[in-house]
Amino acid sequence: MIIQLNIQDFLERAAQVYPDRVAFVDEPDLVGSLGEVTYASLYRRARNMAKTLEDMGVEQGERVAIFSPNAGKMITSLYGVSGYGWILVPINFRLSVDEVSYIIDHSGASVFMVDPEYEEMLAGVHVKQKIILDSVQDRQLFSELGDAQVGPRPWEADEDFTCSINYTSGTTARPKGAQITHRNMWLNSVIFGWHAGVHEDDVYLHTLPLFHVNGWGMPYAITGLGGTNIILRKVDGEEILKRVEQHGVTLMCGAPAVWASVLAAAEKRTETGREIPGRGLVRIVAAGAPPPSKTIARIERELGWEFMQIYGLTETSPILTFNKHRREWDSKPLEERAKLLSRAGTPVMGTRLHIDPQGEVLVKGNQVFAGYWDNPSATADALDGGWFHTGDGGSMEGGYLTISDRKKDVIITGGENVSSIEVEDAVFQHPAVLEVAVIGVPDDKWGETIKALVVLRNGATVGEREIIEFCRTKMAHFKCPTSVEFRSELARTATGKLQKFKLRAPFWEGRTRSVN
Repeated sequence: MIIQLNIQDFLERAAQVYPDRVAFVDEPDLVGSLGEVTYASLYRRARNMAKTLEDMGVEQGERVAIFSPNAGKMITSLYGVSGYGWILVPINFRLSVDEVSYIIDHSGASVFMVDPEYEEMLAGVHVKQKIILDSVQDRQLFSELGDAQVGPRPWEADEDFTCSINYTSGTTARPKGAQITHRNMWLNSVIFGWHAGVHEDDVYLHTLPLFHVNGWGMPYAITGLGGTNIILRKVDGEEILKRVEQHGVTLMCGAPAVWASVLAAAEKRTETGREIPGRGLVRIVAAGAPPPSKTIARIERELGWEFMQIYGLTETSPILTFNKHRREWDSKPLEERAKLLSRAGTPVMGTRLHIDPQGEVLVKGNQVFAGYWDNPSATADALDGGWFHTGDGGSMEGGYLTISDRKKDVIITGGENVSSIEVEDAVFQHPAVLEVAVIGVPDDKWGETIKALVVLRNGATVGEREIIEFCRTKMAHFKCPTSVEFRSELARTATGKLQKFKLRAPFWEGRTRSVN
């Protein structure tokens, strides 16, 4: 017997087994907050959302986009949109208006849900139906469907149908939409939950943006096993500690920059004699870039939290490898254990990794995406030879993968993918710029930050600050250079191609890896 996998399976189980348990606690005191919602209520809201979309004339298979920081309405949309045959398009709320417009147009979204904080900013984005998530315009969309009311028409689930289109910067100036199928996300979530030891008593704090591959799939795993989601709208180290204290948080996911902010807040607490909550109880999962082993050691020593790490990409739903403490390491000193934990990890269940002769990490697995939306050539390149080409350089030793370099021109800063080509395009638009190369350089807080190496036109004068501010008018601020270095020339091959490995080398000198 074969039953088609549908991400709605997670919510249906929770509503059946844990109807009165709290599904999520929304960010309080905000316009549009849903407050505390049980699994029975979440199920009725998801069904009502589907029925409302149906009544609006939105056909199954159409794209429904959402632009919002973490919120209960995003959790609801994971099920109310994808679970009934529509395709969710979660958009990075840090993007610029032009970038958002491109994603709306490229995905063909017919419905666009917008957090009220960004209503004015996105006023010029044109879409068939725009709904502000202010509890007024969207009241019908997020109400509960009564037991006596007619529900949405059934959807004959197809596990190979696209669950969501998650846009990633990749290596080109325009983002590509990774088509994640129900099968991809269902298996990713189950595998992730299994490796992370998710259980029904877990309290999960959303320190990871939900637009990041649907919160890496962890919300589904938590829901299916009846755990509780605590919504966090904005990352702040002290606020994270407060939520851990207030709600008994046991699990979190996020980029290394998140944990750096928690360590800084914990330092201040220690200086004033305040307690660090969650010792021996909290598990955290890091991804986006491998944190330094010193940071890992500090997390275990100063916070008393268990550190775990994954490696993956948007195109792989994303989990490919997992690294956590093994009992064989019990007798090792903390610093040595931290170094072992700084590796990307071992392949998760059902995943095959291969390092090709050029050192690139290739992968096969059920979580590998269906392809890029409306981009067959990029899809063919990514899946050439029956393997997904990650664009990352790495090595395998003792079953563990270590990421050593980035084959693609992508900079990962604070867990966000930034295309160096896109930044170069913005810098080059400045009239004083003759040539530019953008590279990632190591940074203790963000993993990497963006540096622009600039050659000016003859007779032109411009300062570092002016270049940075100019870029801020062209793109999201997190994509802009944090520093600019002026050069007389840039290293190139005989054919004129930039030799970025030579440009990057001095900044990474003395390090074992060319990523941070």
